[in-house]
Amino acid sequence: MKDTNNNPDKNIGQRRWRLALGRYANRQLGDLSKQDARMEQTLDYLYGREYEKRGVHFDKGPGSMDPTQMSAINWLGKARSLFPESVFKVLQEHALDKYELTGLLNDNKALESLEPNQEALKVLLSFHGRAKPEVKDKLREIANSVIQDVVKRLKSDVERSFSGQKNRFLRSNLASSANFDWRKTLQLNLKTYDPDRKRIIAEQLRFNSRQRRRLPWRIILCVDQSGSMTNSIIHSAVMAAILGGLPGVSVKMVLFDTSVIDVSDKLTDPLDTLLSVQLGGGTNIGKAVAYCEQFVEDPERTVFALISDFCEGASPRALFASIARLAEAQVKMIGITALDDANAALFDENIASKAAALGMNVGTMTPDKFAGWLAGIMK
Repeated sequence: MKDTNNNPDKNIGQRRWRLALGRYANRQLGDLSKQDARMEQTLDYLYGREYEKRGVHFDKGPGSMDPTQMSAINWLGKARSLFPESVFKVLQEHALDKYELTGLLNDNKALESLEPNQEALKVLLSFHGRAKPEVKDKLREIANSVIQDVVKRLKSDVERSFSGQKNRFLRSNLASSANFDWRKTLQLNLKTYDPDRKRIIAEQLRFNSRQRRRLPWRIILCVDQSGSMTNSIIHSAVMAAILGGLPGVSVKMVLFDTSVIDVSDKLTDPLDTLLSVQLGGGTNIGKAVAYCEQFVEDPERTVFALISDFCEGASPRALFASIARLAEAQVKMIGITALDDANAALFDENIASKAAALGMNVGTMTPDKFAGWLAGIMK
């Protein structure tokens, strides 16, 4: 049978009604795609409580979407990944204020069963200000466990990037393949060439010494704390702590929405940095960048990293003016649209491209690539 339905707006409208009405409209409006079914299950976990309040119970047969299969933690993680940021904010607000899902996060038994991972950490950051005093220690324990895993992985990436360059003029007793000087070894052993076996017998080996860089640099991290940047905030806090431990490097870090929070005094503990985050709110990037200008003392030895989705809520003129001043002073600038392992980002391409035209290197990168970039310019 030929499909005569050529009205995409009608299909979109029917899909929205199907999601709004939930599984009770399955017979009238039809089944959902796998993606929409996940969205419906997520919505049903929250709004199905309205039916329960009125004494309506849906028969849960085989293959049904039983909302009790979810917990508050994985519900929030799914909601964040399935819905746009604006919709997620509404869902989270309803969960907190109307349906009091924080009760599940105030239960020590529920927290004991929680598997520490980065998705859980993002949720805990959203809830930590509303937690009961008796469970705050447990929340910190879970959060710190996740952070230490990230630190352990990223620290090796950073140290590898900043391990130094080979110095061919110094010999070394460190006999490792990474330091092996094959040219010098070949020259020293030419006289031991065995014509029968057609190979050189290496009697003397030479290795290069590694010269550790001296890094009289200041790194300024300016981090957007809007909800879509949560992964980047986590990695930024960890990177700040690691970079601050390098010799000859000072790190400044600010978080911003429409306000600016200077967390430079908390960088030794990434968890303290993260607990300063207030996810959501508007965005005034220009105000934050202007604030960071005060940290520039030696422009040619300063790296400014703006970690943001570039969705400027205020007039972009102030932002562009600050970027232009930093460029004129020869500050090294990079704009990072996402700093996490997923390496995926949604950002305002118009604002980002204008920032790039003014002298800011803009890109999306994983933390190890960020560390490599920093090491490359800090020679």
